[in-house]
Amino acid sequence: MSDNALASYTKEQFTYDGKTRSIYRKGTGPAVIVIAEIPGITPKVVAFADRVVDIGCTAVLPHLFGDPGRDPYEGGALEAISYVAKSMLPACVARDFTVLATGRTSPVIEWLKGLARHEKEQCGGPGVGVIGMCFTGNFALAMAADDSVLAPVLSQPSLPFPFGGSRKRDMAISSDDLAKVKSRMADDENLCVLGMRFTNDAFVPADRFARLREELGDRFVDVEIDSSKGNPWNIPGNAHAVVTEHLVDEPGHPTRDALEKVLDLYRSRLKGVPAPGE
Repeated sequence: MSDNALASYTKEQFTYDGKTRSIYRKGTGPAVIVIAEIPGITPKVVAFADRVVDIGCTAVLPHLFGDPGRDPYEGGALEAISYVAKSMLPACVARDFTVLATGRTSPVIEWLKGLARHEKEQCGGPGVGVIGMCFTGNFALAMAADDSVLAPVLSQPSLPFPFGGSRKRDMAISSDDLAKVKSRMADDENLCVLGMRFTNDAFVPADRFARLREELGDRFVDVEIDSSKGNPWNIPGNAHAVVTEHLVDEPGHPTRDALEKVLDLYRSRLKGVPAPGE
């Protein structure tokens, strides 16, 4: 059954601005909204959410596409390719998602901001954390325009798809929302955006992270993991998903270190626990 990975989660419905979607929640404490990558809420996305629960936060997973809880590889490689394609095509043509246009915030962000405000009120704490992954990676940046979001994480942010020079530098956020993020940073000296990518990842070009550094300065905390040929960790050149599919859960491994940076950000911003070394 596809939702077995979510057996310990409570399924609810959340409606904002006339749009209703399912959400899955688990835990107590301040909320972290975990926005899954294509093809959807996989067991490895749930495993990441479980780590959020373990640090004393509430994991909230909105269902945006795919079959919640389904392991894309349970039927073999060919079935996985078919499932990913079936999940991606509707997402790419849906009006909720902007996949190619530059300088635009995806319409689904307004619903996600509404969810963030709701979760702040329901779960308590100073605000919420967010992580977007791949297709949803830059959603966390656009959501940071809302005052409820205190800890945004961009994991391998792939939109807009980097076809052409302008799209490689684009951040999938409107100029108005970017201005709001910068204004919030001016008012909150601790607000930062954490971004993660593998250096050889063609879906997340170096130009995009360079642009994020240009726009946000030292408030953009970048984690770039060496996946070049001959890298010391034998990370494959096609590595993409930092905290899910390509996480190597071993102490000292750079992907494990990246995961700990994410969790430390949530501990610090949402629970007031200083990160190691602070």
